[in-house]
Amino acid sequence: MHKKKNASEGTKFSGRRKNSSQKGESKGRSQREESIGRVSMTREGYAFIIREGIEDDVFIPASRLRGALHGDTVRVSVITKKSATKRHEGEVIEIVERTKRPFIGILQIVGEQAWVICENKNMPHDIRVLPGGFEHDHNGMKVAVIVDEWPRSSDEPIGHIIEVLGAPGENNTEMHAILTEFGLPFRFDPAIEKEASKISEKIEESEIRARRDFRGVTTLTIDPADAKDFDDALSLRKMENGNWEVGVHIADVTHYVKPGSLVEREAQERATSVYLVDRTVPMLPEKLSNKLCSLRPNEEKLCFSAVFEINEKGKIISRWFGRTVIESDYRFDYDEAQRVIETGDGPYKEEILKLHALAFLLREERFRSGAISFERPEMKVEVDENGKPVRVYQKISKDSNWLIEEFMLLANREVALFIGAKGKEAKTFVYRIHEEPNMEKVTIFRTFIKHFGYVMKPTKNARELSTELNKLLTTTKGKPEEGAIEIMALRSMARARYSTDNAGHYGLAFDYYTHFTSPIRRYPDMMVHRLLAMYLDKAKSQDKKYYEERCKYSSEREQLATEAERASIKYKMVEFMQDKVGMVFNGNISGITEWGMFVELAETKVEGLVALRDIKEDYLQYNEESLSLYGKRSGKRFILGDSVKIRVEKANLEQKQLDFSLIWESSDEEVEPKSLTKNEERPARSSRSSRPAKESGRTRSGNKEQESRPAKGPGRTRSEKPAKPVEKPTEEKKKGASGRGRKSAPEAAVAAEKPAKRGFWDFKKKK
Repeated sequence: MHKKKNASEGTKFSGRRKNSSQKGESKGRSQREESIGRVSMTREGYAFIIREGIEDDVFIPASRLRGALHGDTVRVSVITKKSATKRHEGEVIEIVERTKRPFIGILQIVGEQAWVICENKNMPHDIRVLPGGFEHDHNGMKVAVIVDEWPRSSDEPIGHIIEVLGAPGENNTEMHAILTEFGLPFRFDPAIEKEASKISEKIEESEIRARRDFRGVTTLTIDPADAKDFDDALSLRKMENGNWEVGVHIADVTHYVKPGSLVEREAQERATSVYLVDRTVPMLPEKLSNKLCSLRPNEEKLCFSAVFEINEKGKIISRWFGRTVIESDYRFDYDEAQRVIETGDGPYKEEILKLHALAFLLREERFRSGAISFERPEMKVEVDENGKPVRVYQKISKDSNWLIEEFMLLANREVALFIGAKGKEAKTFVYRIHEEPNMEKVTIFRTFIKHFGYVMKPTKNARELSTELNKLLTTTKGKPEEGAIEIMALRSMARARYSTDNAGHYGLAFDYYTHFTSPIRRYPDMMVHRLLAMYLDKAKSQDKKYYEERCKYSSEREQLATEAERASIKYKMVEFMQDKVGMVFNGNISGITEWGMFVELAETKVEGLVALRDIKEDYLQYNEESLSLYGKRSGKRFILGDSVKIRVEKANLEQKQLDFSLIWESSDEEVEPKSLTKNEERPARSSRSSRPAKESGRTRSGNKEQESRPAKGPGRTRSEKPAKPVEKPTEEKKKGASGRGRKSAPEAAVAAEKPAKRGFWDFKKKK
């Protein structure tokens, strides 16, 4: 085996221009500075450098990457331009750290040499595996590989295989590949399972005596029909003063999972459960998630509870937090609870109807306070026993869903308020924060909606902005442009995250907010339980630096889990469309870029791309300000939400991508070509755009706590295509970088003996 380079050492490059000598170049039209960031690579080989805390990314042409790959941490020399494009460009001057994230591909073996032919959209290069690092029996299998180095003497990066995932196309192989690609585990180490199996199920009488006893109070759970981990329950009883006592009871996970244990360390590492289209990958072993901590009916269970006294007007009179013991009386699924709400009849109807009435009052008050009413549809894929998709449908959220949601939001808010609302005396705590929108993005949004004929009044603060935004969302409801405007509104919002510094939750209109209600599937909730328990016992404030590090890590893991969940849905949607190639469908434009339009099918919300290069009937010109396309010959305009007809041309499972072609419908009369300006009134359209987006804190089925979150909207991710590529690759470069026109394995074996292409590493301009 070859000796692996220590990734933490970094790779510096000689021969670069010194920063000091660059500051005055271009006669003052640009400046150079150094910056550190993470590489976000494209399939075509160029990349963007994402810098923490800096809004603008840095564009790096393929020729200036110096062997840096997607996910690497690099130091770049940045050219800050002052031109109209305001593009930041640069070159890599040091690879600070190689990514530890694996790449996924097919192992091709020729003699004693092997390559992994990568299928990641962010990896345009094949990866060489040295002799001794593979088994011939695995030829043609899907594998995960980590890059160790890219020597100047090699045409390809060199890596080692960490996992043989299985035969391509098999359901388990593909789902495991998605998890592995995002650095998410799909199995527990036997030692962890063994430790979990030894945790006692017996509840000692002394433990019960130390807790508040709710076993005699009517207690119910409401969850999805297929749920196995019931981590919350509601209790209800009328008080002597006529008010209502509502208990929000959460599984006491930290009673069983002790600090320093293998189970604890694994939960901390995973940080979250992952909900793929056909399976759940739990944060905790099944013994805990589905048995010990699951609040199953007619079983005594230990909980951490938030108990509220609420009057008939929905006002919170008092609150209590502490450890309890409960015994759930009945397990509802959402549909059964909904039937009770709608008919007024069924098991525990008095309790369900009263909880529904109180939840309604809480919800009304929340929106009066400025909560933003995003209602994006959530699409689900139904699969058979073999994992094959059989149906794509929209999940409908009903009153029973938001009944639970409101009480979860209440508990999360009140726990955060209890700890945080103490001014300078507030102790270290884990908050779920959603910062106010970036005003520059809001300005872009205001300009965008003018193209639909809408104007938002000027606002003095974020509260007024949320009021205006809600008015706009109400006005556009049911109209063709509703989906497009809601997507762009979401894109103007910040992403919710965890932090020890409270900043409130803008989307929910809460001054204080945390995650307390799902410790079975979220590690931050476990941290909140531990901190709350310590502070109830009068403990001193805990180490803020430690908890801030855990908050940052948990936010990152949450994002990876979300991306994996979306990737699994995308994969199954593409698989669902494989037998529909050649068929024509109605759809709506859900995204517009300079290289194409994304179209969402009307019925299933499955999305594909119509590439502009494939449209022969006209030359379409992109208008970035209005996110529209304009036909120079026909005068046709295409705007977000427009109704179009498409033909399915290709369903590429490897890339999780659908290619559509536009069914061109010529106009009855010739249109005088003219540019679309922001003052023009857009033509009426006949169809509604409704692109699905996840705006919740989780994508879990039956999600109980909705949060505002940016959606993948009309603007695409960096990895799909650059905004304005500076350097168009030649056909020869395209073949080498994009994966299209790759060498066959025998050709690659021969090519491996050739001298390295030094031009990849040498950036000195030719005279």
